Amino acid sequence: MVSRRLTLMAVVALIYLAITPAQATADLRVEPDRTALYENETLTVKVVGEMELSINFDMLFNLGSLELPAPDIEKLEENFEILGKNQKYSISTVNGKTQAEITWTYELAPVKTGDLTIPPLNFNGDRSEPVTIEVRGGNAPDSAAPARDAFIELAADKDEVYVQEQIVLTVRLFFAGNLIRGELSEPAHPDALIESLGNQKEFNRFIDGRRFRVVERRYAIYPQEQGQLSLEAIRFDGQTRDNNGQLRFVRDTAQLFDIPVKPAPDQFSGDTWLPAKELTLSDSGVPDQTTLDVGQSLTRTLTIKAEGLQAEALPPLSLTTPAGLRSYPENPDTSTEVDNQTVIGTLTQTMAIVGVEPGTVTLPEVRLPWWDTTADKERVAVIPARTVTVSAQGGTSDQPALSPEQVEPVERPEPAAAPDAQPEAYRGFWPWLAGALAVGWALTVVFMRKRAGRASEPAQDNGANAGEQALFARLCSAASHGEIAALDLFPKWLNAAQPGQNFSTVSEAVRWSGRPELKAQIDRLQAYHFSRSAQKASRWDGSGLVKELQALREQGNAKTGQSRLPPLYPESYRS
Repeated sequence: MVSRRLTLMAVVALIYLAITPAQATADLRVEPDRTALYENETLTVKVVGEMELSINFDMLFNLGSLELPAPDIEKLEENFEILGKNQKYSISTVNGKTQAEITWTYELAPVKTGDLTIPPLNFNGDRSEPVTIEVRGGNAPDSAAPARDAFIELAADKDEVYVQEQIVLTVRLFFAGNLIRGELSEPAHPDALIESLGNQKEFNRFIDGRRFRVVERRYAIYPQEQGQLSLEAIRFDGQTRDNNGQLRFVRDTAQLFDIPVKPAPDQFSGDTWLPAKELTLSDSGVPDQTTLDVGQSLTRTLTIKAEGLQAEALPPLSLTTPAGLRSYPENPDTSTEVDNQTVIGTLTQTMAIVGVEPGTVTLPEVRLPWWDTTADKERVAVIPARTVTVSAQGGTSDQPALSPEQVEPVERPEPAAAPDAQPEAYRGFWPWLAGALAVGWALTVVFMRKRAGRASEPAQDNGANAGEQALFARLCSAASHGEIAALDLFPKWLNAAQPGQNFSTVSEAVRWSGRPELKAQIDRLQAYHFSRSAQKASRWDGSGLVKELQALREQGNAKTGQSRLPPLYPESYRS
């Protein structure tokens, strides 16, 4: 019974390989799967050794700590990169002796080209023979590609470009089997802007009857310096499982050809170099012929759209506003659309244009030179000039001016009957009545002349002052609350405060005042109403404008000797 138990334990010990090395009985063998390959391919090398085993029962319950010996594989690192390793073994007993055959499998990648040597390896006193591996430069030719498990293809849409011109690089990774893991590098260069074009595409392709899975990525590259563009090599490292369930390491490296980068041509006339496949310049909000009233605004939008350029490369347009108009530009908006084919950059400029003086003015032509990379020639995008008529009619009133057709006729009373048609009874009465009225009027004239020296002039002053005070009160109230009516009330009040003046627009009144700060406050009020970004950006504060109006009024009173006019505006508007 004891003998059977010992035999059973020995068998279990052999199954779990609780072993210790003994004297070697065979030489060490090195078996590569091939002796010639290209530099971007991998090599599978098997190292096979045998050794005699003896059972160690102390290790039966410590199987996790077992470490089988291995050859001195680190010698290969001079010529090869070790991507992975695996080992397996088999045990046999012959004439009472237990022997194990151990097989180590290494996946190697050559680090250089030429004839590389796997040096003699040592294991437990045994020594292998050296093996020479031929590593050829470059990628495998197309005819040999199907024999490889993974390879990279690179393609560029141009073989030479201008500086900042777009190059579209296509990277395709082909691999056979099921990809367990993989890492495909991105293109990089210190003097180039690189942007991914959309998401990667995946599809199948058959080459010489062998099915490959293809991963395709596209990139837009913008070289920033003239000279030669040499991108870093694209690398792939991965692991696949074949139809037999065996894992294989796969790798490849591909280098794009050097691309000459030319400087911008001397004949280009623009201020900003814009190499694009297509560029358009559009305008909206201002028709070819348009009319607006003084104080009325319209919104103009100009848009640059360029195929093959990022939005950051597009320059803001330099626009001139003619006299008679005032513009309030907003910050340009930029956006970049990216699809799988190209990049489309867009820059949008929006501004409010306000009529400030009556007359006909011309918004000048807008020109933007750019370089057509397809035709290799300069082109100019143009927005034609626009004519704007500013009318004094309507002012800032919200009610539109009426055309002659819209004015309703006024009903006039029928003319009085001729004197001959009056009844005979009244003909003698009217002369007596007219005489009595004439005498009364004469007496009234005599009475009024006696009071003219002391009463007529003050009465006139009081009436004028009352009108000026009322207008000023309305003006300050509108200015304090940020009402657009203040722009219409300002010239009206100044006409009342300065007899003999005839200001028709707020611009004329501001210029006459000669106060820069007042002009700044009026401009701020106009921007508040006519600029979309400023109108809702913050709450209106009219204290500065009211202060300037009060200062102008006091200045006018000092000039005309009207210091006796009492302060009109409430203290709440003075702060």
